[in-house]
Amino acid sequence: MTKEEKLEIITKFGENDKDSGKAEVQVALLTKRINDLTEHFNVHKKDHHSRRGLLMMVGKRRRLLDYLAAKDIARYRTIIKELNIRK
Repeated sequence: MTKEEKLEIITKFGENDKDSGKAEVQVALLTKRINDLTEHFNVHKKDHHSRRGLLMMVGKRRRLLDYLAAKDIARYRTIIKELNIRK
């Protein structure tokens, strides 16, 4: 992920371009990295070390989404819909 892509995600989901700590921003950044790694595994099927990192990222995103659902269900539903996480 390039700096420009990261800044674009932060400005879209945060309140300003410096707001990278907000739960929605963190979920969006993790989702981008997860999607990139998923494409990587289509080519490199035996890369098990990176697969562990992917699973850790998925778990971290899940914990952030659980926190968001408990704190503010409207924000949770908005981020789920925008990132198209749940099918």
